[in-house]
Amino acid sequence: MRSLFLGAALATLLTGPLQAQIVAQRVPGDPVQIDSGKVAGKVLPSGVKAYFGIPFAAPPVRELRWRDPQPVAAWQGVYNADRKGPECIQVLRRKNLNHYFGEESTNEDCLTLNVWAPQKAQAGAKLPVVVFFYGGGYSIGSSGSALYDGENVAKRGAVFVNFNYRLGILGNMAHPELAAESPHHSSGDYGFLDQVAALQWVQRNIARFGGDPRNVTISGQSAGASSVSAHTASPLSKGLFHRAFAMSGTFLDPGRPMMGRAEAEKVGLEVQKASGAATLAEMRNLPADKLLELQKDCQLGCAGTITVPPIVDGWFLPDTVANIYAAGKQNDVPVLDGFTHDESSNALRTAANLDEYQATAKKLFGDKSERFLQLYPASSDAEAKEMGKTAAREGLIELGAHSWAAAHSRTGKAPFYMFMFSRVHPFTPGVKFYDNPAAIGAYHTSDLPYFFDTLDAFNMFRTTRDWTPFDRELSARMMDSLLAFARTGNPATRATPWPRWTPEQQQLVEFGNETRVLGENRERMAFHTPDTLTSSSPRLSRD
Repeated sequence: MRSLFLGAALATLLTGPLQAQIVAQRVPGDPVQIDSGKVAGKVLPSGVKAYFGIPFAAPPVRELRWRDPQPVAAWQGVYNADRKGPECIQVLRRKNLNHYFGEESTNEDCLTLNVWAPQKAQAGAKLPVVVFFYGGGYSIGSSGSALYDGENVAKRGAVFVNFNYRLGILGNMAHPELAAESPHHSSGDYGFLDQVAALQWVQRNIARFGGDPRNVTISGQSAGASSVSAHTASPLSKGLFHRAFAMSGTFLDPGRPMMGRAEAEKVGLEVQKASGAATLAEMRNLPADKLLELQKDCQLGCAGTITVPPIVDGWFLPDTVANIYAAGKQNDVPVLDGFTHDESSNALRTAANLDEYQATAKKLFGDKSERFLQLYPASSDAEAKEMGKTAAREGLIELGAHSWAAAHSRTGKAPFYMFMFSRVHPFTPGVKFYDNPAAIGAYHTSDLPYFFDTLDAFNMFRTTRDWTPFDRELSARMMDSLLAFARTGNPATRATPWPRWTPEQQQLVEFGNETRVLGENRERMAFHTPDTLTSSSPRLSRD
């Protein structure tokens, strides 16, 4: 266990600048007593107090692999929370990806969280709390990413928390033997249960850092956003949060049905067969990297052969998220949800000319293609390219947000707010990436660094963005709205009026080269119903 006792002993032996540096990093008033022991953090150059790598659950290793997260064993002494824990076991990213922010250690022993608190935060200050869930398709992702850093949110007066949750086969696998040994008779969704455990930790401990456990906003992007929507439906999450903020993802998307447990357990048996293990016990003894070899991950080149997504497990989710909303059994909290202008892609978006656009419409929509072409008219190649982008967005990612808003409004009373992000990053001329985000526009994830003011993360190792004063101002405006939502459940500010979305007034705020209120095209959104498509197509362009 990391301890400040070692640091204190060294300090007594040192003189001069090094000793001053060690002492200066300590947080006045530390250690903080939490339910598992004492923790000591460090003061960042901005004055923000940071506590990194705090265990919130027992290491999910050996016999605890594929089990519900278990309580942390209490420790003696002081836990030195000065560095982030390893990310949960996963494949590593290419170094020339757009979203590469440095190597991180990777381990199954990964259930740790990070806390950033304002400089003057004190126990009992009742500051708003923002808890972030990372994205990555439930197969990659880390709370240690510079993109998800909470320092600048904390500088503006909120306590920020992020954490790791299990991924891929180790985070989601269902299996008949797991259901048989479970006290809930369920299996799968261990990553979701890790998220619940982190939220429970926040409820028990965040007041010690100045946060208000009765004012918690859960937030997430991509898979993290879908996780947020799942928590708004899960009975296990009731009372653990009070607002929900999602960027580009939801399980209320009619084009993304969730797998049931019975089907998922068949996938678990495929995993076992492919692993060569005769029993579940043998699978628990396999090295984690052997399981990673089996896991299909198309974000990083489609390695492996098996996809293991979150499911309707019967415990965290007793039914689909859509059915839970339809029954009015969701956790009825204010929701802020949005998407980016150019993240959706299918054959309509990639049509090279008018003829290809019209042919694609006929292929996708069959006898409804004439109506589609009335709603999305094009008479030239240039118009076809623009309409293809609009149709892809409205029929894919925007449809997911719209469907969530509609379901929320039918059976809930809390307000729902929507946004679209359309600002294109100012890429440095000549910069090259493996995934070429500059060709997409306002791509998947491009909004997040503005909300969290982590723009500079992109220039950590090489200059990839030439940020302008306008980008800084837009980030400040968007962060102000996030913090207003975290404080009150309403993202409107003096600079950014923000009407709630209602079935009668289907409005959203666009953050782009200008900030304005737009209305959704109601006829187009009504057209995109679950039975409209006659064939499947790629859903999203990923970061």
